Amino acid sequence: MVKDRETVIEEFNELVNMSAGELEEWLKGDDSTQSGWSKDDGSGETIGHESGRKIIKILSKNPGKDPQKYDEEDVDHMRKVVSYCKRHLAQEEAAKRNTDSKSYKSLKNWGHDPLKT
Repeated sequence: MVKDRETVIEEFNELVNMSAGELEEWLKGDDSTQSGWSKDDGSGETIGHESGRKIIKILSKNPGKDPQKYDEEDVDHMRKVVSYCKRHLAQEEAAKRNTDSKSYKSLKNWGHDPLKT
């Protein structure tokens, strides 16, 4: 069953606990590129790193988090973010204990800092 728009937006805003500025700074660092699956386009960028860039755009264009200001493309990506974060938080305790783990770094690429929870 697909979550409704309202639920996706609510869960995205709970799970993404980094600001656009924090995420942008994180993505500039080497640690952000050292985890995750590479995209198939030969760029060397990981899927999570690309996701982080999309999250920055979503956060920047709607800093007040007004649900009416998200378009369908935003909500589609938010749905992916919610799914990824929930799945990895449920499976990987290492992300909360070890900041050198790929889990920790990957979750941060997706806008969730496990140390903030």
